[in-house]
Amino acid sequence: MARDDRGERKRRLVAELLERLRADHAALARVQRATVAGATSEEAKSEHSKDTRALEQTYLARGQAQRVEEVYEGISRIAVLPLRVFAEVEPVAVGALVEIEEEGAPSALLLVPFGGGIRLSGGEQVVTPASPLGRVLVGRTAGDTVELKVAGRTRVLTVLGVE
Repeated sequence: MARDDRGERKRRLVAELLERLRADHAALARVQRATVAGATSEEAKSEHSKDTRALEQTYLARGQAQRVEEVYEGISRIAVLPLRVFAEVEPVAVGALVEIEEEGAPSALLLVPFGGGIRLSGGEQVVTPASPLGRVLVGRTAGDTVELKVAGRTRVLTVLGVE
């Protein structure tokens, strides 16, 4: 694949990730606002000393607000991420699109600071450097084979390429 094509693929993947995260952020914000409205409504007022509905809704709204802020910060970090094309001999780092092979099956991983676990439309998996998989890949180069122990199982991965 030509160097420019690789850069364009990564730009498309990051744009798709940002679109999904922004949609998630909007949905989370709507739910959080509804929870706040419920916690402050007339119906949520305590009827007796053991009635904790309003307090519980307030705790829930606070947790939701923290998640909304976390997603917003993640979006901000990805939006300013420099998207460069890695040279063939460069090690895996944040911003890399990593082609791996596991048990004969190839797959692609996008290593970014937020959004781990999301699978993009082309099958690419989003991985963060803080995840076990991200930690084992950072610093590796094409041709490296790594072992990853997860839930008592050892996975053997080969880095095919770094874009």
